[in-house]
Amino acid sequence: MSGYYFSTARSSRLLAAILCAFGATLSLVAEGQAEPPADFPRFVVPGDQPEMDTVRRLFWLHYAPAGPLIPLWDEWMPKSTLWPAVGQGTPTTSVAGTTDALNEMRRRWRAALSARTLNAEGYLLTEQHDGPAHAEGWPFPFWMHAGGIGWHFAPIGVGAGYEAPTTTAEGWRVEHGTGAALTPQGWPVMLEQPKATITAPPFSIAAARSPWLRISWWAAGLNGAAPYVEWTTETAPEWSTDRRIAFAAADGAFRSEGGVDASSRETRTMVALYRHPEWKGTITGLRIGFGNQGPAAVLFKSIHTAVDTRHNVNNLNFIRGAHDYFMWTRDVEFLKSQIERIRAAMKFVEREFQTRERKCIYTTWPGHEGRSGVRVADGAKTVVPGEGVGSNYWDLLPFGGEDALATVYYYDALHDLAALEEAIAQHPEWQIPSDAQPAAYDPADLRRHAEEVKAYGSERFWNAATGRFGTRDLEGVLHDYGFTFLNNEAIYHGFATAEQAKSINAWISGQRIVDGDTSTGPDIYRWRFGPRSTTRRNLDYYSWVWSNPEDIPWGSQVQDGGAVLGFSYHDLMVRLRTDGPDATAARLAEIAKWFEEVEAEGGYRPYYAKDSTRGTQQGGNVAGGLGLDHEFFESILVPQVMLYGFLGFEPTVDGCNVRPQLPQAWPELTVTRVYLHDQIVDVTGRADGTYEIKPSAPLPAAP
Repeated sequence: MSGYYFSTARSSRLLAAILCAFGATLSLVAEGQAEPPADFPRFVVPGDQPEMDTVRRLFWLHYAPAGPLIPLWDEWMPKSTLWPAVGQGTPTTSVAGTTDALNEMRRRWRAALSARTLNAEGYLLTEQHDGPAHAEGWPFPFWMHAGGIGWHFAPIGVGAGYEAPTTTAEGWRVEHGTGAALTPQGWPVMLEQPKATITAPPFSIAAARSPWLRISWWAAGLNGAAPYVEWTTETAPEWSTDRRIAFAAADGAFRSEGGVDASSRETRTMVALYRHPEWKGTITGLRIGFGNQGPAAVLFKSIHTAVDTRHNVNNLNFIRGAHDYFMWTRDVEFLKSQIERIRAAMKFVEREFQTRERKCIYTTWPGHEGRSGVRVADGAKTVVPGEGVGSNYWDLLPFGGEDALATVYYYDALHDLAALEEAIAQHPEWQIPSDAQPAAYDPADLRRHAEEVKAYGSERFWNAATGRFGTRDLEGVLHDYGFTFLNNEAIYHGFATAEQAKSINAWISGQRIVDGDTSTGPDIYRWRFGPRSTTRRNLDYYSWVWSNPEDIPWGSQVQDGGAVLGFSYHDLMVRLRTDGPDATAARLAEIAKWFEEVEAEGGYRPYYAKDSTRGTQQGGNVAGGLGLDHEFFESILVPQVMLYGFLGFEPTVDGCNVRPQLPQAWPELTVTRVYLHDQIVDVTGRADGTYEIKPSAPLPAAP
């Protein structure tokens, strides 16, 4: 999962050098934050204000460094950051033309979502930092971990454990051209005659472990050329067009002396070797032909095979993030510019994961079949390289195959797209072309299909023996380690039936004991701020690169008995739905008490460093089982229970819905400075279910 890279460097011999780079390169949550500024929203409850102020400080702590990240967070961050009216400025739905502080967060989200990259097939790129892996996916596992082959003629430039050993061009053979000396950017090759080729030194790798080829390069003079890659195998040692895949030429030029042109950009070509029927068995040779018609030049930064590290949730998160942005801003020009991309993102999901036929996210990408890469039988462990690749935030867990978590997200995305399509149909004045491509979806059909997905998934992923959801691999095997995040999100998004929601809540809240679980009853909340991520010790359901889970104590790995603060939000929202507002308020009070103790000792890091029995923190190159700060940006979710939960606030195309659900001790709840469309309002919900919306008081003029 995002930023959870690996809980500790000492726990896996294969990954001893890997550290968390993400938290070191993005803004970090500072310890000892100042009080929130006067223009930051307030939660007001008569008679309970100290607790509300604590929740507000928790919100500000994580809001201050927040903003758009990579698509992985597009479902969680927009809903948490777009509504606070922070800073001076003029409320407007015409976001693109603003420059004031009030609309800064809107501008950032507009730019980020508009810049999300869909490749030619319609897959939305992961956009994480680089590494020796798939250029459009997660930065690990590396090709080295899979036993692939690669040449890095220049450093990747990422550092922090994500580099690969650099090499020379020794052993490469150039035909109809000349290979030059390596430069700081890589290996220049002059293509002096037509149809030049380069051939790699002999090697031997398993095709199944190397489903992709990545070429990071620049080129000049390849206009009109048709490059290709060919390979030989143990059983077919001669070159043949029967084992050939064409790819597009790079378009980044470089100077004749081998330096990269300042205006050019590295091209990261990904060749899907696994789709060719002859990419099989043992691969023994690799040749790149350029198809050049005349003299040309190329510069290679790297050439290597790659594990398929793409995420199957990217497109779904983009659709949901774009939906949330539009509902909060009513930025019609944004929707007009993005609707074709939103539809294309859904078309890719339907086609690639066979969703209309399978009624779920059916992931068949190499390594994403949902099977574990670590298998234990009769006390003997087998590690299967290439198996169990992560597909989402929980990057050590082999969600894939019939992917339960992605299917829950798909169900939610169908409803979000239906809402956007319905809004477009109801507002012809927006002048969004009806003949756009891909064509518009029928909202009623999307909702019908969503119910088909729910009917299938709520049965297919349900474990009757444990009374909760698991996920299935392509062989139909159900994997259930007490995934609290999966189960809470299934309820939160309306995927679970009412009876399933009751069963899940009874288990997570500790009222119901599940036989075989490692954590039961009150121990599920051992870490206080929220439930453990999993409740059953997991020693055999991981990516193959996490092959020694037994080296990590239970609860000291985020994805095995640890916990993530942000997902306490879903836990609170589920309690509100299943147990009511009083039980939810009691849980929130426990979180506020914990956070006050954290504050009193100087913040997360000092608090947990003082006493290891409280848990061990992960993040920013520090190993541990609790995700709170640094790369755990979703911690900002928890305070959202005030707006979306107790107040029952929902932004809509033409306004909002408000459905207060207040505990008996709260006569009313007011959330101030809510920025909806072109209005800044205070919203008050009362115990009798009524509500009031009024303009927020204007801020004092800036000095």
